[in-house]
Amino acid sequence: MKHVIETSRLYLRELCINDSESLSIVLSDPESMKYYPHEFDLEKVRTWISWNIDNYRTYQHGLWAAILKEENVFLGDCGITMQDIEGTLVPEIGYHIRKDYCNKGYATEAAKSCIDYAFNVLNYNEVFSYTKTDNQPSIKVAINNGMHFVKYFDKEINGLKVHEVLYSIKR
Repeated sequence: MKHVIETSRLYLRELCINDSESLSIVLSDPESMKYYPHEFDLEKVRTWISWNIDNYRTYQHGLWAAILKEENVFLGDCGITMQDIEGTLVPEIGYHIRKDYCNKGYATEAAKSCIDYAFNVLNYNEVFSYTKTDNQPSIKVAINNGMHFVKYFDKEINGLKVHEVLYSIKR
């Protein structure tokens, strides 16, 4: 599996289908997924991984497995996906971290490394993060990484209208 990014505590590598059960710890947990319309079953996790593998081929990026180096623990995913924000396709930093590893700075560290990668390797001039308006932990990560509020908007997700907030940072 290809290692893409390394930080002081983490490395991010490409996801593979064999990661399904490890990623399911995060994506099937109701508390971890409370800002999503619903948590994922194992088949949806496999579809999620396949979508990211397709993104690697199409865009040279996607969500990557976030691994805690010291203990070789699978924490979740973090990376850059292309997202449709009101008709415009933009690079977006996203992540999901196991709840038992939250509030230790891993999401901020992983997201910051993805912002740097987006600017220095992929040559994007601006990257974005969006989340539900009440997702204060994700908003905090965006702000901690120097992102600034752009706007509120509505997005349809699985047939539901969701109120979102958009942040961005420019090179």
